[in-house]
Amino acid sequence: MNLEQDYEKAGFGGNLPFGRRPAVLVVDMVKAYLEKDSPLYAGVEDAVAAGAELVAAARENGVPVVFTKVEYLPGGADGGLFYRKVPALAAFQRGGPYGEFVPELTPREGDVVVTKQYASAFFGTSLAATLTSMSVDTLLICGLSTSGCVRATGVDALQHGFVPYVVADACGDRDPRPHEAALFDLRHKYTEVVSLDEAAGLLARLPRTP
Repeated sequence: MNLEQDYEKAGFGGNLPFGRRPAVLVVDMVKAYLEKDSPLYAGVEDAVAAGAELVAAARENGVPVVFTKVEYLPGGADGGLFYRKVPALAAFQRGGPYGEFVPELTPREGDVVVTKQYASAFFGTSLAATLTSMSVDTLLICGLSTSGCVRATGVDALQHGFVPYVVADACGDRDPRPHEAALFDLRHKYTEVVSLDEAAGLLARLPRTP
């Protein structure tokens, strides 16, 4: 019995239906992961390119796009134990260059931007209330890193009542092993995991608003 069969036999991996009011959530697609002199550089250029395609498909179909970024006070006073556990988070101190959005995924005027200090985009932020006020029922999640902030955000999306769809090729990590392990865990326990093409197809099939 392989791993997939073992999980299926144990009762994991049910299906969550795609809703009628989705939003795309872009998690921390910022320069810290793309600039080679950054301590967090992860070589995730392909994921950023896929994320840009996902956002373009969302805009083409009238679907809202929400962005997150990480920002800390100088010295990390608002970073708590997370900041102590991961010293590389100092790259996100306010005013530094690494916390800026990458050119391919820069919010437009009117886009919601959530600033966070912890892994999940929901923890300590107004994201859940904002999505509820927008009548969003489903999230297409992309971003960085898969095993960190994407995974935490996917789990919390489920726990807050938003159907989470993680777009695998629009997520990235500093090594393929935690990337694949996180996607496996998410797919079997917390989220749907789809390809960029599948996500674009879901967006294209949404009913048009008159």
